[in-house]
Formats: sequence, structure tokens, C-alpha cells
Amino acid sequence: MLHFSRLKIFFISLTILIGLFFFIPNFLNTPSKIFPEKKVVLGLDLQGGSYLLLEVDSKPLFKEKIDTKAFDIRKKIRSERINYTNFKINNSQTISFQINLENKNEIEKLLNNKDINSRVDETNKELQFVINDNIVNINFSAAYLQRIKKNAMEQSLEIIRSRIDELGTREPTIIAQGEERILIELPGIKNPKRIKEIIGTTAKLSFKFLANNDANSNSFDILDSKSRLEKFNVEKTLVLSGEHLTDAQPGFDNINNSSVVNFKLDNFGAKKFAYATKNNIGRRLAIVIDNQVVSAPTIRDAITAGSGQISGGFSVEEANNLAIVLRSGALPAPMSIIEERTVGPDLGQESIDKGIMSLIIGFVLVIIYILINYRILGIFANISLLVNLILLLGTLTLIEATLTLPGIAGIILTVGMAVDANVLIYERIKEELLIEKNIMIAFDNGYKRVLTTLLDANITTLIAAIVLYFIGSGPVKGFAVTLAVGIITSLFTTFILGRLFVASYVKSKKGGVIKI
Repeated sequence: MLHFSRLKIFFISLTILIGLFFFIPNFLNTPSKIFPEKKVVLGLDLQGGSYLLLEVDSKPLFKEKIDTKAFDIRKKIRSERINYTNFKINNSQTISFQINLENKNEIEKLLNNKDINSRVDETNKELQFVINDNIVNINFSAAYLQRIKKNAMEQSLEIIRSRIDELGTREPTIIAQGEERILIELPGIKNPKRIKEIIGTTAKLSFKFLANNDANSNSFDILDSKSRLEKFNVEKTLVLSGEHLTDAQPGFDNINNSSVVNFKLDNFGAKKFAYATKNNIGRRLAIVIDNQVVSAPTIRDAITAGSGQISGGFSVEEANNLAIVLRSGALPAPMSIIEERTVGPDLGQESIDKGIMSLIIGFVLVIIYILINYRILGIFANISLLVNLILLLGTLTLIEATLTLPGIAGIILTVGMAVDANVLIYERIKEELLIEKNIMIAFDNGYKRVLTTLLDANITTLIAAIVLYFIGSGPVKGFAVTLAVGIITSLFTTFILGRLFVASYVKSKKGGVIKI
């Protein structure tokens, strides 16, 4: 029935007040002590900013994995005392070597051992191997390579999010596109130079000793210094990797008058570092970042505190950037920027103006149409529409959703759907008034008999919006969010608030004639 208790009216009023509370700050130019500082976040297409498309290069990661696996296989063969010759890696893809035919069964058993060839899933293993005569060829399985690529992508996404969050960038969009690409949208960022430097740095940190003068050339790599003016012979054996870093902070070295990065190690890393420095006093320890020697200090004493300092003639910004990338961890694979765009604030403002203008024109036309066709009920419908917009924008502000140009289209669509619901209800009421003499019953039946139809339509649209949100990206998600929120606020204003207005009006007539 068209009856609303005081408790219902209280909750309806409270809902509208909460919506207003978050709606009003969007139109305040200065902070208020009463209202929150939150405003609806504008997307890249509305406020301008930067768009970056990155590509993850998995080839170096595959090479690293095949090198490690080759080392493990060779070590295992030696431990089993199996004779082999001509052990090599072809095209960074295939491990091959020659064996004696009498060792074929032993090699097959070794390569099927779970320590060497673990399972990827129920049907696939890590390695595939073929033994033709006395030649063994070993490759990674397609399933394993796919898992490596997938894990690298997921890890890269998390690390990039961590790095960008450290910069305090508001509402960035960071999502995967396909299997190898990452899309980054940075609203409000006009010059993404620093961000590009930070996300483009792999930040693979390692500590290695410089090779002795009489060292075998196969035991060390020749690496450039940070300035590329000097080369170092760096041992291939790893002393410690950056995986054991727990913190990195920028600092300043008063002695050398330059910026540095102070780091801390976990317990395992601290013990390993202490052991290595204790037993190698007098040797130079290279601090290597992305295959460049940043510095190579001489060990004067054992470092047992689990902390240290990286110096390399850094500027303040370089030290800050390095600290950020070391804290977030090394990227599993190198990345390159394959597309970059900047949306200027003028273009963004133009989009806002056009979006608002289209919303105003649509809203005004709807108001006029409803007033002409439904008179007093049209006034109730228009008030409900206005409240609908307030609740919609207030909710978007509350949940910190990003409003994009397609999002404005979603708002306009919401207005259209709300109008459609009111038209269906009022037309049904007209039909009921021709059948039912009791005005209260006629109005009540009008709402009840349309409710199921409108709920079905709105729930179907809501499901579509949810699907769009989870499978879409960027602007599509913005449209899906505003549409989903708009459906919920429309149902509230149409079936609860609008019904309250109609109930109050019908009761005030006390059985009199009502013209629609």
C-alpha cells in the first residue's frame, strides 16, 4: 500500500542527506570544516594527463631461466658421474650435449627427476627432452614458458603499482593488456619523465666481488660503471641479491658531500653478507644494478649490522628514485615504452564542458516532456531525477570512482532509464484509474504491477555493467561504474522516493479527482 511509516521517511531523508554531504564538496572551491575534502576523481580524458603503454620483454627472463637450468643439469650429471661432452646452450633456448649410449637410461632417469624436471600442471612438465643417438636436446615446455610469462606479467604489475604509489600519484590506472603489455594512465601528470625513469628501471641489485688479476676469463663478466667511463671485471658468483633487501632510504654522505641510498637486509641476507665480508677483507665488492657497477668499495672490516650504503655520485632525485625502485623490488623482466600520449588540460576541460552541456540539455528536455505529459506527477518525477543525480555523484565521490567521458555517458543513460521507469509507472496508473474507482488502490496497483518488469530490466542491465567492469579497461570501466551506481540510485528514487511523493499527494486529495 501507499503507506510510509515515520521510520521509513527518516531513512529516506537520511539517505538523501548523506548523498548531499558527499555531493556538495564537488562545487566548493575552498576546503570546508563541515564537508569532506573528497571530490569526484576525473579521469585522464577529463583532466588531462599521461598515457603510457609498456611491453614486458620476457626473452632475457627465458635466457636467465635456461642458464640456471643448464647449470643445475650439468651439476647433477657430474654428481652422478655420467660422462658427457660438448655441453652448450643453442640460441638461448635449447640445452644440448653428447653422452655415451650406455648412459642413455641414466640420463632419462635424471631428466625425469622431479628436482630437475618439476610438474607445471597435471599434464605438463617443466622440461621436454629428446635423445637422438648420443645427442641430448632439452627445451622448456610451452606450458612452463607460458607460466613464466604469466608470473612475470603479474609481478611486474604489482611492482609498478608499488612504485607509482610511492610517488603519491592520485588515482592512476594500471592494468594488463593482453599477455605482454601494461597500460598506465596518470590523470593530472603532464610531464611523466620521472615516472618513466622509475618504471623503466629493472632495479636488479646484486653484490659481487671484483675478480683477481689472475682470474680465469670464464669466471668473470666485464661490466660498465654507472658513468660508462670505467670497466670492471666482476665475478660471476653472486654474493647476495637484492631479494634480501627489506628497506632502502635516500640519505646524504657528509664526508663525500653526495646523496646516497641506505639499505637494510633481512636476517638471512645479513648473516650471508657478514660472512662474505668477514672472509674477504681487503677485496673490492661491486654493487651492481642492472648490469652496471654503481660503486666498488674496498671491504675494510666485516659488515655485521645487516645494513649498508650505496654511493655512486647520485643527485638527490637519483637517490630518491633508486630508493623507491629498490624498496619495490626488481622487475622480473625488462620493459619498454611502446606508446606514449599526453592529454592537455585544455582538451580535458573541453570534454568536461561538452559532457556537462549534453547532460544539461538532456535533463532540461526530459523535465519539459514529463511536466507537459504528467503535470503534478511530472513535478514529483523531476524532483526524483534531481535527487537521483545528487545521489549518483555523491556515491561516486564516496567510493572514489574515477569519472571519465564514457562515465558521463553512463550518467546520461541513467537519466534516460529513470525517465523510462517513471513513464511506465504513470502510464500503468492511468490504466488502473480507468478500472479502479478507489484512487489509493489504483495508484498502489500501478506501482506493484510495473515493479517486476522494471526490476527484471534493471537487474539485467546491472549484470551487464558488472561484466563490463571486470572484462573492460579504462574508459569502459568508467562507464560500467556510473551505470551500475546509477541503476541502484534510480531504483531508490523511482520506487521509494517517487512513491513517497505520490502517496503524500494522493492522501492530500482525500478521494478527490486526480488528473494525470
